[in-house]
Amino acid sequence: MEEKYIIRFHRIKILFFIALVALPLLIGALLLDPNTTVGSTLRILAVVCAIPFIVYTYCITILHWKDRYKGQYSDLWGILLLIETSGWFKIIYFFRHMLPDANGTGRYRK
Repeated sequence: MEEKYIIRFHRIKILFFIALVALPLLIGALLLDPNTTVGSTLRILAVVCAIPFIVYTYCITILHWKDRYKGQYSDLWGILLLIETSGWFKIIYFFRHMLPDANGTGRYRK
């Protein structure tokens, strides 16, 4: 695996653990009155913790497809990844291609 992907996958792990911090913050915010300062602050902190993981993983999914995909239907993946908005194809691509690449298994095994 290329050095840049080792670094990128490591960043995804770090951002994932930071995003996990958003869960207790969000639960705390839901338990409190949304009109209070503490409830609003917890919601904002939850979003601040989760957004970097979502945005970075989204961008790396596109870059990974562009750099690494070697299948005969790569144009289809690119179109699906770029035009759909829900994120479902990105999630499928993440599990089918990026995780095997990070683990050095499947088509990315050396």
